Amino acid sequence: MNTYKLTLLALLASLAVVGRSAFTFLPNVQPVTSLIIICGLLLGPAAATILALLTTFLSNMLLGMGIWTIWQVVSWALIGLISSFLGKYPRRVPVYIIVLFSIFCGFLYGLIISLTTYSIAGKFWPYYLAGLPFDTYHAIGNAVFITLLYPIISHFFKKYANNRFYLQNIS
Repeated sequence: MNTYKLTLLALLASLAVVGRSAFTFLPNVQPVTSLIIICGLLLGPAAATILALLTTFLSNMLLGMGIWTIWQVVSWALIGLISSFLGKYPRRVPVYIIVLFSIFCGFLYGLIISLTTYSIAGKFWPYYLAGLPFDTYHAIGNAVFITLLYPIISHFFKKYANNRFYLQNIS
């Protein structure tokens, strides 16, 4: 991983941490999942996993650490891995497919976090059903953030791809 890619990851992590902190007044609405999806699509599975780890650790230093931190890393890393497989699709994936995928990821994240309650308290269904409205907020927030952020970030990452190609041909 070169310094240019590490710089992009640091910028995405800082954007995710600031976005998560800025949207704490809205339950489960934050740009972290969307940024991890975009990172997985455009930079690959390793970058998405690193972004998931960095964002979770840094934002939870501000918002509070707990046993859920481990499961947040697991769920966001899994979302990043799945989105990187979607990014390997030979043709460019339409934005509406990415938006639908981000909605699915909002519910997947909630399911994984609800499974942690089962592993600790032994009760899954009451916690999961009570959390469905919040998972819906998360899914809608993901769709909005993907719609807003994907065109901008993919434009800048195209510049990264062109610079990477240019730098490889110079050396």
